Amino acid sequence: MQSPWVAAMAWRDLAFFHWRVDPARVAAHLPPGLEVDLYRGEAWLGVVPFRMANARLRGIPASPPFLELNLRTYVAADGVPGVWFFSLDAGSPSAVRAARAVLHLPYFNADIERREEGGWIHDRSVRIHRGEAQAQFAGTFRPVGPAFKAAVDSLEHWLTERYFLYALTPSGRLTRGAVAHVPWPLRDALGHVDQCSLGEPFGLPLEGSPLVHASVGVAVRAWMPQTVRLPRPGGQFSASPPL
Repeated sequence: MQSPWVAAMAWRDLAFFHWRVDPARVAAHLPPGLEVDLYRGEAWLGVVPFRMANARLRGIPASPPFLELNLRTYVAADGVPGVWFFSLDAGSPSAVRAARAVLHLPYFNADIERREEGGWIHDRSVRIHRGEAQAQFAGTFRPVGPAFKAAVDSLEHWLTERYFLYALTPSGRLTRGAVAHVPWPLRDALGHVDQCSLGEPFGLPLEGSPLVHASVGVAVRAWMPQTVRLPRPGGQFSASPPL
């Protein structure tokens, strides 16, 4: 990266819950300039609960660790794949304010709990952000088997090895922010979701048994988001210079 990073953090003890979803239903909620990214013709929606540690803006001391949960899908602009977050719920009001201001991501205050019992990890989240509907999540997972690095052409690699985050500013600009970390150390996992209303505001119910993976996590650095130019006449895209 040519410019200095603006934020550093560690994403720890994650679960990845994934469901297949109708691409048209996802596309209906994306801003101009973004298209749904597909794996062998299928779109995916993910819920990722985890523990955020050592989160800090450059030059500022790290905040205390907190729990986080996001609802995400997979997109591309100008051929650059990335992640689009429908929502990110966090148990730290200061982190919510900072991420909204600096990264333009849709963070919300939430009451999140995590407990471990007999090798199973139980997550529960209730959104408590002022003026927002009370979205909820309750899920359980258990890592099984050895850690592995996902093969390049595999679904696991496609779902997790993404190094750009797309967002929309309050003024309506589409932005793309780069992140850097080592490849995910993944594990297969057992799991189930008992309650999830995160997708309901978007008409995206999460139904059926999810595909589940787990990871001990990675250390991450993030760069200031850059503007992605909207389509030119004729449907061609022009992006900002490489980050």
